[in-house]
Amino acid sequence: MFAARRQFLQFSANAVAATAYASIAHAQAYPSRPITLIVPFPPGGSTDVVGRIVAERMRPLLGQPVVIENVGGAGGSIALGRVARASPDGYTIDIGQWDTHVGGIIYNINYNLQTDFTPIGLMSINPQLMVARKNLPADDLKGLVAYMKANPGKALLANQTAAAQTSGMQLQELTGTTLQLIPYRGAGPALTDLLAGNVDLMVAQAAAVLPHVRGGSLKAIANLSPQRSRVMPEIPTADESGVRGLYTSGWFGLFAPKGIPNDVISKLNGAMVEALADPAMRTRLAELGLDVASREQQTPQGLAEFYKAEVDKWWPILKAANIKGE
Repeated sequence: MFAARRQFLQFSANAVAATAYASIAHAQAYPSRPITLIVPFPPGGSTDVVGRIVAERMRPLLGQPVVIENVGGAGGSIALGRVARASPDGYTIDIGQWDTHVGGIIYNINYNLQTDFTPIGLMSINPQLMVARKNLPADDLKGLVAYMKANPGKALLANQTAAAQTSGMQLQELTGTTLQLIPYRGAGPALTDLLAGNVDLMVAQAAAVLPHVRGGSLKAIANLSPQRSRVMPEIPTADESGVRGLYTSGWFGLFAPKGIPNDVISKLNGAMVEALADPAMRTRLAELGLDVASREQQTPQGLAEFYKAEVDKWWPILKAANIKGE
């Protein structure tokens, strides 16, 4: 009996040692298989475009494919739920933004936006643009307000994100006008309808709509930022166009589930930082109207501080307005 007990204890010790060794080897070998980058919207929108650009550039730096998985619905909150529940091993991460990690508070979520995710790094600051179908009888924000006052409730605004919904409600409140919010699952489907003339307006990150503005298939109504963008200085702000305070924040960052090891975060951040330093990638992001974040903001701590400031600024506004996700 004692011999059997000794054998059992020795077996247990060996099993524990083997598990510990495997865990150490796994951490040292990370990544040893493809990494899934969750894009919380359907294909075709700005998040999808930027996610694919970043994933392709990070692939050789990590030595493994970074596979895009589009998970649309409920303003990105469904996708974030999947990331929050994922194993914290570095093989499931998401490209987050204001709409998902800040504006997501307007949805009925069963996870904590502030505590269930680990920041990897801030990638870019993204001006949000209000754009219109090319044949809308208004060429700028002043003209749009005049059109909306002459046609109460007639203007149709695509409501594909929390930012779009917030902007639509702000526009009505600041100008004493009314419009209709038309729900969409993401920027891709909304943009398709806007280009087809099925809706009149859209608020989206420049990465999704700027190429169409410069190609002449859409009109730029205003940049919803306090200052003009360095990469698209030709588009005036809402302040300059007579609607002061019509702002919507935009940015892209990488997040992982909570509990992820620091060395894994360090590897992911290192690949992201090196990718953003690539001149060709910076040029590509500039073409999409994105300002690359400062080097300090690209760190996990930089994103954590930036994110906290966004939450502190916007959550009281969203809660006071009683905005609910559609």
